[in-house]
Amino acid sequence: MRSTSNRNTGRPQLIQAVMDAVRVPDLRKRLLFTFGLLVIFRFIAHVPMPGVDLLALDRLFQSNQLLGLLDLFSGGAMRNLSVAALGVYPYITASIIMQLMIPVFPGLSGLAQEGEAGRAKISQYTHWATIPLALAQGYAQLVLLSSAGTLDPLFPYPGGSFLQTLAMVISLAAGTMLLVWIGELITENGIGNGISLIIFGGIVAGLPGMAGQGLLVGDPTGLLLFGIIGFAMLYVIVVFTEAQRRIPVQYGRSVQRGGRLERQGSQTHIPLRVNSAGMIPLIFSFSIMIFPGTVAGYFVNADNNVVSGVADFMQRLFFTTSPVYWILLFLLTVGFAFFYTLITFQQQNLAENLQQSGGFIPGIRPGPPTAQYLNRVIMRITWGGAIFLGAIAVVPFIATLITNVETLTLSSTALLIVVGVTLDTMRQLEAQLLMRQYEGFI
Repeated sequence: MRSTSNRNTGRPQLIQAVMDAVRVPDLRKRLLFTFGLLVIFRFIAHVPMPGVDLLALDRLFQSNQLLGLLDLFSGGAMRNLSVAALGVYPYITASIIMQLMIPVFPGLSGLAQEGEAGRAKISQYTHWATIPLALAQGYAQLVLLSSAGTLDPLFPYPGGSFLQTLAMVISLAAGTMLLVWIGELITENGIGNGISLIIFGGIVAGLPGMAGQGLLVGDPTGLLLFGIIGFAMLYVIVVFTEAQRRIPVQYGRSVQRGGRLERQGSQTHIPLRVNSAGMIPLIFSFSIMIFPGTVAGYFVNADNNVVSGVADFMQRLFFTTSPVYWILLFLLTVGFAFFYTLITFQQQNLAENLQQSGGFIPGIRPGPPTAQYLNRVIMRITWGGAIFLGAIAVVPFIATLITNVETLTLSSTALLIVVGVTLDTMRQLEAQLLMRQYEGFI
């Protein structure tokens, strides 16, 4: 019997669930622990590096798309060039690389099939890979900022200090590992996925400033239309994030009754998500589309006319106001959605696991026929998820054309992160409440 009921209190279910979560000592401790570490993260995001020209840095971020994308994952810390300027982006990169390497290398494939011990070993390798990635990315970031005149000269000489450069690179890498550690503490002792919540906290922290800027300089009609498009995007993202195809599965077992062997079974389902790839295809496609224009920007003023002409053409082609940019972005997002979904789906070995556990799909023979059937289903539903991701990717361009609001950035990746993290955290809190016989959010 449930400890509380909305019929008895008369309160809305969401408010009652929040009150129940705060009332339970264990959940209250977890929520306060999560909130406290997120506050610490926001403090770390404002610890500055020495020798930074903040005004020049702000101008650089307004003109550089790649830095804006990286700033999304640093939670705004990169815009201030704090010790947490890299955010958890190197760890995410290492995780994606490791996930793509598992089906390629037999050793990693074997580890992935060893259960909890194998996953712990792969997680350890991911942490090790994060360190060199953070060092390399930190140095590259400092070189980029130094060449733009926002930092003191760096190593190598002339004009640079080796020790200062080394200290800054190590500080950036240490900031990344500190955030990863904080995220894992949240995952273990708090509520939700800690790494995702750090990214979520950074995005949410930047929303008030962005909204205030839009209200000051934007047209009221355009802002209203912009808000409507934003809420429509949120609704569509929630629908596709939760959409799934349920494959019926039956488990059979033998029971001895009165000297006779009878077959009994239970039924369940495999939930195949329409958008199994999540936000990863958007990150891949945005990174690839931004890279050519960013590199071309360094050769626009070259002495060679041919080089400068090609660089100028590439910069205009891969700039966000170009329709070609958004068409290519849509196609890349759709392609990466299929690529990433198929790779991650093959790693799950659903058909083999079903056969080993005595389960089967009604009307489908176990083994290879089941694998072929599941592959056909995931390919069909991925069309919906891939086109959804491609459409979400180009909505910012369409919204700007319709509303003429250029001061606000409607980031599809940010919205996907916010919705995904919110739903995942609510599901975990829901499970904790139901386990303690309280009513959940849903």
